[in-house]
Amino acid sequence: MMKLIYTLADHSDDVNYCALSSSCLATCSMDKTIRLYSLNNFSELSYSPLRGHTYAVHCCCFSSSGNILASCSTDGTTVLWDTQNGQRLAVLEQPSDSPVRVCQFSPDSTYLVSGAADGTVVLWNVESLRLYRSGSVKDGSLVACAFAPNGNFFVTGSSCGDLTIWDDKMRCLYNEKAHDLGVTCCDFSSLPVSDGEQGSRYFRMASCGQDNQIKLWLFSFADYLGAELKYKCTLSGHSAPVLACAFSYDGQMLVSGSVDKSVIIHETKTGNILHTLTRHTRYVTTCAFAPDALLLATGSMDKTVSIWQFDQDQHFAGSGLEDKPKMSVENWSEEEVSAWLCAQGLKDLVECFKTNNIDGKELLSLTKESLTSDLKIDGYSYEKEAMENWISKKRRSSPMTNLPLQSLVLTPNRTLKMAISRWLETQQKYNETT
Repeated sequence: MMKLIYTLADHSDDVNYCALSSSCLATCSMDKTIRLYSLNNFSELSYSPLRGHTYAVHCCCFSSSGNILASCSTDGTTVLWDTQNGQRLAVLEQPSDSPVRVCQFSPDSTYLVSGAADGTVVLWNVESLRLYRSGSVKDGSLVACAFAPNGNFFVTGSSCGDLTIWDDKMRCLYNEKAHDLGVTCCDFSSLPVSDGEQGSRYFRMASCGQDNQIKLWLFSFADYLGAELKYKCTLSGHSAPVLACAFSYDGQMLVSGSVDKSVIIHETKTGNILHTLTRHTRYVTTCAFAPDALLLATGSMDKTVSIWQFDQDQHFAGSGLEDKPKMSVENWSEEEVSAWLCAQGLKDLVECFKTNNIDGKELLSLTKESLTSDLKIDGYSYEKEAMENWISKKRRSSPMTNLPLQSLVLTPNRTLKMAISRWLETQQKYNETT
């Protein structure tokens, strides 16, 4: 069962996009503003709305830590904001000055992609705030973008209906005609899956379009073979163009919003419709799940954003977790463990896990003691300022254990907590059903 718990009606024009971090909801609108709300009580933050764009804001997204928000606009810019105080950090101007329709961070927030109406796509280096690479599609506007969970590839969707795979060097690796009348949105599930027919490993990807369809794809990749999309199935339910789609944080549900004013939630594994929501009175333009909770936000041309909460027990009862997720994790390869780490915002641990040959079976057996003794991960959290001061004095060991630091990259504790919470929740449900 799903319950509407809040309706936000602060925008004065169409809501174009919404995004959630572990603590905030961001919405953007044709009214040129971005608004931010606390997930604790859905009160608007004191520094909201964010103003600075001179035309409609089409898309917004959070960095993996949630500390930076990116927004893009018809004014040809992508703006980075500090979510702690609402200050503008940078204004990234699309080289062609074309209206920017979509922006997305890579899983570790090293890069930011911006796609424009003239088909140009730019990969920005977030640390230096400089253009890293650029390219363009042959035809149409870029209106959709999603990073693969491993962070090495991303997919763009165009108004001409093409899905294009790019690597992190901006090389075009693959192109697929996906939707006859144009792609509107695409998204990746963060967890790898198996294709029962061939026993191969993939990531699920969803796309939707003006042809009223939602398509599921299997995304495969290899460093020496590139990447490709394999069509899996089409989900039914909408009677008009589908404008938005998004996976739940565990990949078990896919939500979509349509011109038919409805929101449909499918069970990913079976394609069955779990819920149909008809709260909005005009086109549903955006939908997004929270990254670590059973919470859903939907936005519409009716100028409102609806917040929905799931009944947790019912969700798990029909979610497919009874199919023993522990066993599927046990079969993960080292590459799939690395992809999972990247999807959780823990990319700096990948090299350590690879060096120690951590596959799915090893991952399940890890304990705090083995993290400390074998992988040299001390398991402690520190205040950011104190740790930065420690490192600035050229200390290269843990303050608590005196073990050598494998990396000087600081990972926000919020990200680590989120990953651990997801993991424990999955294993708890597995234990309850066995």
